[in-house]
Order: sequence, then structure tokens, then C-alpha cells
Amino acid sequence: MTQTVGPALGMLAELTHRCPLQCGYCSNPVELLKADRELATEIWLDTFEQAADLGILQVHLSGGEPTLRRDLEDLVAGLAARGVYTNLITAAVTLSRERIGRLAEAGLDHVQISFQGARPETTERIGYYRNAHEKKRQAAGWARDAGLPLTVNAPIHKLNIDEVPEFVDLALELGAQRLEIANVQYYGWAYLNRSALMPGYDAVMRQIDFVEKTREDLTGILNIDFVTPDYYADYPKPCMGGWGADAFVVTPDGKVLPCHAAQSIPSLTFDSVTEKPLKDIWEKSEAFNRYRGFDWMPEPCRSCERRDIDFGGCRCQAFALTGDAAATDPTCTKSPFHGDLRRLPPEQPIRKRVIGREKIDA
Repeated sequence: MTQTVGPALGMLAELTHRCPLQCGYCSNPVELLKADRELATEIWLDTFEQAADLGILQVHLSGGEPTLRRDLEDLVAGLAARGVYTNLITAAVTLSRERIGRLAEAGLDHVQISFQGARPETTERIGYYRNAHEKKRQAAGWARDAGLPLTVNAPIHKLNIDEVPEFVDLALELGAQRLEIANVQYYGWAYLNRSALMPGYDAVMRQIDFVEKTREDLTGILNIDFVTPDYYADYPKPCMGGWGADAFVVTPDGKVLPCHAAQSIPSLTFDSVTEKPLKDIWEKSEAFNRYRGFDWMPEPCRSCERRDIDFGGCRCQAFALTGDAAATDPTCTKSPFHGDLRRLPPEQPIRKRVIGREKIDA
């Protein structure tokens, strides 16, 4: 059975790889693009027009740090003019009250601020940016003053997993509508640093118990989204709702991907918005169609009763751990590589995410 290509509903626009933070858990590619590779304003605006024509309902403006784009207000206004919902995903350390006001006036719908820790010292230790925690708190207040809904994003790993209860307190204090407790997925820089970042089983189980109880207690007060840590799961989650199912990513230089880590699969070639119409890429691209549907699946995936639930799991994770992007996701207990998820290389100092050079955390 081959999956019918449905409408695209969501888009992640990676506007830049530039970022003032150097987080070692970042899922951006190890080879980061410099500013001179980024799409020009008019190309992004044309891409957003095509995305709206394709049926896109929401665009997440991300990076790197998207606020480093001086044209961000123009990009937001272009999407707002087409009635597309916009979510700004930001580290917030470069934002000012005035900039947030301009973005709100341009039509921005939502702000999502990442906190590397619930405590100031953790935020600075992980992001390597002085006074980052206070800058983020200020920006959260400015966003609320501008009438923008707020999400606190908490990327969770071994260095901050014990702070999960404090992240809940922080989100409540800041007046956030939503808290995303996002257990780090190990791609890009995060994959290089997985031995230093992956928490232990007991810590993860404590986290899950706490989140489940707190979700119930805060129903109607704070919406808590939980990105599960699949490295301790029995079955994979439906990565992106299925490969090329209803969302795509556009990189800073215009390549269109089925997921943010797809470039880690070297056998795939990705089309660019500078070369082909977005509609053609979505419907006809070999990279998008490679893992759509079920015909590509090996056993035991092809005959598995869960294939309509998890769609074979994550292709990028399968490639990283087995060398074969079509293999059963090692998260699944039916995979012969299931044990490899927890078999880590010797722990090394964290390699910081930096464009043009690499830093090692002493």
C-alpha cells in the first residue's frame, strides 16, 4: 500500500543557523550554515506564499536564533497577511521590549522561549551566555505585556532533568499557557554529545511519574506537553506524524526536508525552494516519497499491527544506530538493535555548537 500524499499543514522555517548560545544538545546539523548561505527576504516571502497556497496553517519560525534576522517583522507580516498562524521559537536573549512590540504589531501569534535550566546557573552553564536566565524572564514578561501567548520550552537531558518540577514553577510564575517538557532527541550536535547528555533510566521514570501527576493537577491552568524519551521506550513514537505526512522543514539555504534531521541520511538528496515549486517538492520529491506509506518497510514493520500508529518510527535514528535508514527503529523491542539505544560511547566533554569552529567544554 502506498500512502496518498495529503495536504501539508505545518512548516518549520529554520531562518538561520546563527545563534548566540552554544547548547551542546542542539539538533541542528554539525555543519552549520553561515549567514551568507541564508535565503534573502524576498525568497522567504515567496516560499511562505507558496506554503499558504499549499494549505499550510501554521509556521514555526526557528533557527538557530530567528531574531538575528533583521527582516523578521517583514516575514511575520507576510504570513499574517495570508492568515497563517506564526510561532516564534527563540532563546530570547537578543530580544527587547520594542522588538517584541514590533513583532506583535506585524501579526505574530505566539512566542516560545527556551530555558536551558530552571535555575540561572544551569541556564548559563548549558547555553554559555551571561545573564541569559534573566534576559529570558524579561522577554517572557514583555511577550505577555504585548498580549502574546507564551510557551516555555524546557529541553531535558542529564544536566537538568532534576529541575523538571522547577520548570513547572517557572512556567506558572511567568504566566505561560503551555510548558513543553521536551526530552532531547539525539541528532546533530546532540548526537555527538549523547554520552554526556542522556539521563539514566531511574531519573527518566521519576520524571514521567511527576509529569503525569502534575498534568492532572494543573488541568485548565497550564497545558504540559511531554516529548517522551524514546530511548527507554518499547515502541517508537510517530516521528513528525509519519515521514512527509503533513509537515516539512525549510533550512536556512532553502532545502526542503521531511524532518529537521533528515540531512543526516546521506543517501537522500533534497530539493530547494530556489530551484523547484514547493508544491512539486511536497508531492513529487524522491526524498519525501522514499519513506511515505508502507511499501518501503522491511519486516517486522510491514506486517506489524502498529504500523498505522508509529509509521515505522524515526528514519534518522534508524540510520544513526544501524547505518540503514530503512531499518526498524531501534526504539522498538522488535529491532535487533534495541539495546544499542542505551549502549553509549565513553563520556567525553561536551562539544559546543559554534559556527566555523568547535569548542570543547573543559
